Amino acid sequence: ECNIQYALHPESLEYCIIEVNPRLSRSSALASKATGYPLAFVAAKLSMGVTLPELRNSVTGGATTMGFEPALDYCVTKVPRWDLGKFQGANRVLGSAMASVGEVMAIGRTFEESFQKALRMVDPSNPGFEPIDGMELSEADLEKKLVVPTDRRVWGIAEAMYKGQGWDKARVRDLTKIDDWFLSRLDKIAAAGRDASRWAALAPLVKAQDAAAADGLRDAKQLGFTDAQIARFCGHGLDDDAVRAARKACGVIPRVKQIDTLAAEYAAETNYLYTTYHGDDDDEMAGRVNRGGTLVLGSGPYRIGSSVEFDWCGVSAMRALRASGARGVMVNCNPETVSTDYDECDALYFEELSKERVMDVYEREAIDNGTIISMGGQIPQNIACDLHAAGAKVLGTHPDMIDAAEDRSKFSALMDAAGVDQPKWAELESHESAVKFADEVGYPVLVRPSFVLSGAAMKVCRDEQSLRAHLDVAKEISRDFPVVVSQFVRGARELEMDGVAKNGEVVCCQAHEHVEDAGVHSGDATLLLPPQTLSDYQLDKARKATAEVVKQLDISGPFNVQFLVGGRTAEAAAHEEIDGSFASMNDVRVIECNLRASRSVPFVSKATGVDFADVATRVLAGLPLPDASKLPQLFPVEGQAPQNFVAVKAPMFSFARLRGADPALGVEMSSTGEVACFGKDAHEAFLKALLSTTMKVPTAGAGDTVLLSFAGPLMHRALGPAFQLHDLGYDLVGTEKTAAYLSARGVPCASVKFPTDDGEGDDTATTLLREKRINLAVNLHAPESKRLEDNFQIRRTASDFNIPLVTNAQVFEMLAAALTRHKKGEILAANPSDLFSYYEREPSTDAWTGATEYH
Repeated sequence: ECNIQYALHPESLEYCIIEVNPRLSRSSALASKATGYPLAFVAAKLSMGVTLPELRNSVTGGATTMGFEPALDYCVTKVPRWDLGKFQGANRVLGSAMASVGEVMAIGRTFEESFQKALRMVDPSNPGFEPIDGMELSEADLEKKLVVPTDRRVWGIAEAMYKGQGWDKARVRDLTKIDDWFLSRLDKIAAAGRDASRWAALAPLVKAQDAAAADGLRDAKQLGFTDAQIARFCGHGLDDDAVRAARKACGVIPRVKQIDTLAAEYAAETNYLYTTYHGDDDDEMAGRVNRGGTLVLGSGPYRIGSSVEFDWCGVSAMRALRASGARGVMVNCNPETVSTDYDECDALYFEELSKERVMDVYEREAIDNGTIISMGGQIPQNIACDLHAAGAKVLGTHPDMIDAAEDRSKFSALMDAAGVDQPKWAELESHESAVKFADEVGYPVLVRPSFVLSGAAMKVCRDEQSLRAHLDVAKEISRDFPVVVSQFVRGARELEMDGVAKNGEVVCCQAHEHVEDAGVHSGDATLLLPPQTLSDYQLDKARKATAEVVKQLDISGPFNVQFLVGGRTAEAAAHEEIDGSFASMNDVRVIECNLRASRSVPFVSKATGVDFADVATRVLAGLPLPDASKLPQLFPVEGQAPQNFVAVKAPMFSFARLRGADPALGVEMSSTGEVACFGKDAHEAFLKALLSTTMKVPTAGAGDTVLLSFAGPLMHRALGPAFQLHDLGYDLVGTEKTAAYLSARGVPCASVKFPTDDGEGDDTATTLLREKRINLAVNLHAPESKRLEDNFQIRRTASDFNIPLVTNAQVFEMLAAALTRHKKGEILAANPSDLFSYYEREPSTDAWTGATEYH
């Protein structure tokens, strides 16, 4: 297979080839899913000598061969998913370097229908093609928004087309240079949306469920408007449920169509489906003698916080259902996933993960077992209560309990009532009440919205000014749900419990610990399984608290509970400490509980050898459970995996592609991928994991240089790791105060200026980075840091020039220790030949897999 990219002249038929890739491209999956023609499958068969006439087309049930060009009677729209808003300072201008983290694919009979679908698929908070940033931009600002291609430009186009007042299609075309074909169709959507008289006439008909509303409703649906959009445009107190009821009463329902690779020239025999309002009847589908079964909701587009981990869970759930003989129906909209392969399920709907569309599928398929919403991450979780209210059966934990766990205020109140320890908290009622609470418990405090993924709009506020500034942002992200302000615990370890429960009792569970202290989002943290630094007492407290949380929420299905262990609050910091002993050092406080599969479930499953998603599906669907002796227990039993090894999960970041973003970690997630490695101990697994992230570890004693820059409060902690690097033979160079501190304590360290220091002729830290004279940069910043701009420039330059960067004190400690162990020959896995040699001489009693098993 190859990928050819063309450039077409916008005003003529002239074209040229940009590049040719003699391989599968990232659009191969999109093209295959869009057409039903499996490019990778066909390419693999051809490479094996199988010819096209010998390959049969599964979409037509084998009636035709694969020697054809797909012909489509539908329109597919792919829209990228950007998460640039998560990165402080990130440049949002789009260019030749890829910046998206995922994509969606929408199918309809017209561009208007599929385009509005796609915008909602990218983020459920997008209503469709209409302004989402208000209509308040000045002429100059709106022009700039249209001229400069950013991830927000489509909303600028919507604002211009809805505004009127001198803004027409021609003006938008002159500013954006977008082809008239697309703008004409977008203008058609906008013209309908801004036609107040149209909606005013439709509103009373909808309210009365009058048959005369049918044409108006059908026209709106064919343009891609949702029931919620129609209700909002009509006004008169209508909501989406009222519009849905009127539609069904008038017979305006979506029709189910098959993906047809030959545009109806041959009959399609496939379970690959989509819905449209352009049609009078449903396609006949192969194997439709029986309906019913279980509906599984996928995860939607890959985004920061929701990636292939949830697709793995969804696929595991579907395979468990089908292996039991049950019928499984999948709804998802991501062409990059295995869950949207139509041979993975009995029926695949490439559709929106919204209440409206899920209920359409639920009713059309006559689902009788129920809906699994706990395998697809936050998007399905957020509509659980709406689906339950609409009459769908939600499998597993009751939606009221899901609401109690996701709603920060309800969850905190429930934990208080159950006697489960947690940081002090208060629900945001006003700016003044939040400030008063912060004054009582002391800064810093943590602002936490409800029903969000990957820590969206979560922030540590260290003074009244930053607290007031962020409260409105958090409330905007979580408009319909409470925002909680809680005490921030500094220096605490973070512990997670991934598990499965049934009727409020834990079925299986596995603990894992973060390398980084609390304050780094769990998705960006380096995980250790099993925990390595926590005492048996602390782990016992966490396990008992987990059992109580599971009981209080009456959990049935997957869950993830997060704890803070030890650490000190602003209140406790002033209390007396003797010989390193302080009152809160053994405290175990619950942070939150997610009543769904977490992003760490695949890691935990692969580390323990137990598919947690499969076990959870068995609970949800009422299938027989594995023998308890084969499952990891909440209170571990003798011989429970993992034995004789440690698993480490390390994050991967894409800061080099995000121009201007600060490569610093915090409570809002920013990683775009992850790796996992096993080792005979934590240091071996950790070093293997870092190497797997493509981090190039500098070579000791070979003239490789490490740049060090520590914030004042962290210098004492960083002294030991810095000495280890010196002892290994690395050349150390540090910013002025760091170099002076280390040198005064017997660790040789040359001094270099900060980037903004005055003086000519002297090298600065960023100069050394740009000239590739640095092989590893360590920048440990703290809230008390004064050189904010300098620290940012060091981190940013290291990322821009692909130089390994460490910004966390605990990671720095572990890296230095692992490198020391490696030099002593205690870590063999960093060298592949040594790894295989180790396996050859490893005693069979120490191996965690059999001699013929893959490991």
